[in-house]
Amino acid sequence: MTAPEQPVEMAKAYEPQSVEPRIYDLWLDGDYFKPRVDPDKKPFTVIMPPPNVTGELHVGHALTATIEDILVRWHRMLGEPTLWLPGVDHAGIAGQNVVEKLLAQEGLSRHDLGREKFLERMWQWVRQYIPIINEQGRRLGISADWSRLTFTLDPGPSLAVRTTFVHLYEKGLLYRGERIINWCPRCATALSDLEVEHVDSEGFLYYLRYPLAPVESGEYITVATTRPETMLGDTGVAVDPEDGRYQSMIGRHIILPIIGREIPIVADDAIDPAFGTGAVKVTPGHDPVDFEIGQRNSLPIVTIMNLDGTMNQNAGPYAGLERFKCRQAVIERLGHEGLLERTEPYHHAVGVCQRCRTTVEPLVSEQWFVTMQPLAAPAIAAVQDGRVSIIPDRFARVYLGWLENIRDWCISRQLWWGHRIPVWYCSACGQRTVVVDDPDRCAHCGSPEIQQDPDVLDTWFSSALWPHSTLGWPRDTEDLRYFYPTSVMETGYDILFFWVARMIMMGLENTGQAPFRTVYLHGLVRDEKGEKMSKSRGNVLNPLELIDRYGTDALRYALATGSTPGNDMKLSLQKIEAGRNFCNKIWNAARFVTMMKQQHGRPHPGPLPEGEGESSAGERVNAARPLADRWILSRLNRTIESATRLLEDFQLGEAGRQIHDFFWGDYCDWYLEMAKIRLRRADEGEPSPIPVLVDVLETSLRLLHPYMPFVTEKIWQTLKETEPAEVQRTWPPALVVAPFPTADRTLIDAEAERDMETVIEIVRGIRNARAEFGVEADRWVDAIVAAGPHLRHLQGEAESITTLARVRPLTIVESVPEKPREALSLIVDSAEVYLPLAGMVDLAAERQRVVRELDAALADIARVEQKLAKPDFLNKAPTAVIEKERDRLRQAEERLAKLRDRERLLGSDQRY
Repeated sequence: MTAPEQPVEMAKAYEPQSVEPRIYDLWLDGDYFKPRVDPDKKPFTVIMPPPNVTGELHVGHALTATIEDILVRWHRMLGEPTLWLPGVDHAGIAGQNVVEKLLAQEGLSRHDLGREKFLERMWQWVRQYIPIINEQGRRLGISADWSRLTFTLDPGPSLAVRTTFVHLYEKGLLYRGERIINWCPRCATALSDLEVEHVDSEGFLYYLRYPLAPVESGEYITVATTRPETMLGDTGVAVDPEDGRYQSMIGRHIILPIIGREIPIVADDAIDPAFGTGAVKVTPGHDPVDFEIGQRNSLPIVTIMNLDGTMNQNAGPYAGLERFKCRQAVIERLGHEGLLERTEPYHHAVGVCQRCRTTVEPLVSEQWFVTMQPLAAPAIAAVQDGRVSIIPDRFARVYLGWLENIRDWCISRQLWWGHRIPVWYCSACGQRTVVVDDPDRCAHCGSPEIQQDPDVLDTWFSSALWPHSTLGWPRDTEDLRYFYPTSVMETGYDILFFWVARMIMMGLENTGQAPFRTVYLHGLVRDEKGEKMSKSRGNVLNPLELIDRYGTDALRYALATGSTPGNDMKLSLQKIEAGRNFCNKIWNAARFVTMMKQQHGRPHPGPLPEGEGESSAGERVNAARPLADRWILSRLNRTIESATRLLEDFQLGEAGRQIHDFFWGDYCDWYLEMAKIRLRRADEGEPSPIPVLVDVLETSLRLLHPYMPFVTEKIWQTLKETEPAEVQRTWPPALVVAPFPTADRTLIDAEAERDMETVIEIVRGIRNARAEFGVEADRWVDAIVAAGPHLRHLQGEAESITTLARVRPLTIVESVPEKPREALSLIVDSAEVYLPLAGMVDLAAERQRVVRELDAALADIARVEQKLAKPDFLNKAPTAVIEKERDRLRQAEERLAKLRDRERLLGSDQRY
């Protein structure tokens, strides 16, 4: 078997900036991200939450991509046909706003261009930005099948949108009607309830006096409101029917100030007698609750506002005035007329547009709505009966609560960018034509005089179809038959209602099947203090800048291991630096192993091909393995077993942390250091550690690959290159498609783990003692070990203890007849270690130092106790100052206790 022609060398330092692009090209060239359909295997499918075409990559995207890529890479390595389908969302309002701002820089508006030309500009912009967004995803290492990239306005999703709209219309679940809707004056469109954020605001509660008719009576009723400008559209005053204060007024009328309109006082059960005065002004055209009151009491609707937030002709003298300026003008006039009773500060929630943060205005408008209750019922059942599981399960209760109280969904938007509503109105007969394909004439009278509805659909309407529309629905495609329903929908908990619930509803309605089996919800990424990241706070971490600085794997590892399902996480530069340090640790360990392998080793067969089972390290090494070999192989297989169980339970962070602790702690800190000692005696006939060193490294790379794909693939390819050509051919072509490790239970050795743990704890205890006594790093100290039942294996590891703990001479006996005097005693399991102090410190000097420090500690305690005993100090000093002194006392007492322990040790053979 011939060795490689030239030694394979790894660079001294890992340089992600040069490695990552080449590795990603290797994956693309190998077509490893494209699934191979196998009818005999169950596929694993993830449909990527499509990032908005508007957006730069942010840490939320990076977290989503990292979690999904871990799942996808893991399942691909399990041998499952794995599809991760990428996409981009057209972004509706947000997308249109971006291009309108660009036009404004040219002194143009969309109306200057007209709809057709404006949409051409939108598509130009989209074609420019989609490649940028995709490149950002590639930099994160996502292993998506780019050949299936889908845009929400592509022909396939567009057909699905129209088909769904027509189906719901024909089923009677779509209607057009006047309802109170959320209107954004800035975006000039309707918003669904979920697109409105409610933010805390410090405002005022205004108490207005409304004169009762006839005015000459001098009577009035007082109402309270936070929006006094809307009084111009009042068409009634409502009171609780059981409120004794107002029962005699029910049925009477008031004269609306400023406008002079006579409006009735009505009784309605929706009124809370405890709010304000118990009498409520009713503005059906500008408040959803008032709209319902108006419907029940046959009150007319008066709209007083234009769509741009200015007042219209129904506002009387304030027509043309901006709404908040109108508020001030109304208050001033009512005050002047003696009709403003009082004003109180009032803390309340104000609805704002999620996109632009403009205060939302409730308006009555004719819009398209989906009747939601019939769609919600099957979606409720799907979670209740377990067809869809939500992780963490506490969000299932939130999901069910929302669906059980769902309201109809306003789906029309007054925009040009998006899926245009497939409805045509006939000017001849007044009927609607609702069809999938563009008609050329009215379906009812045959007239060609038809006009398409100018509005577009809510972006979330097309997003609700994403899992099945991306796979070809409504066509009967091979992808749809094989990959649907999908496996996991991974997304943020903040869009559980926006998106997840709607996908379940529409998936069930269109296909009869829930769109996915599992919903995995992650939390928000916050800064190191737990604050939300925002440009205004200056605490935003840009993922691309972090990748440039630390490498992709470092960022991915920090995100993956810092998160738990459904919980917000804190991200700091220190955590990303820790991820980079781990990359360097892996690289340095691999560099050492590959060098030793080429100097001392033999060929390594690598992982077995898929279908032949996991390679067993136990079959490759001498059955009479040294303790260190048995221990590391046991720890490896126990880690594989635990990590696999955690991955199956979606505990990705904990699985990553356990793999890290095994590789850094067990493999690098202990086994690799012990292997160096054995390699010095390579010619003495002792079994070489090289086979196990290489085997554990190669297996660890496969364990780590889903988390840190770039550095692991690079090292794995290098390790493969150290093999002769005929052996390389037995390895998989790339780590990305190598089998994920499976635990070999025959190699889990509890006895070896206990024995090695004793060795490690002895070394660790001696190191700690050396550090506490300030022993120089290169100084050897004496050690006596009374091993008890551990005698045999401690004697076998004597050289490791000697070298790693820097002890010489090292005496290991079963027991000692008399404990050494003036020696530090360490108890480890059933063994006891004695370190003669004379070999560690100058005893006389140390005793003098301890006495001095004891005196200082006692004096410090006396001073603080005296201070804390003074009543004046306790009564007058700030609480923080008093607590600081108490902390100082506790610390001094702890220091005193340690010094007394040290004093006893230096004066006798007391245990330390």
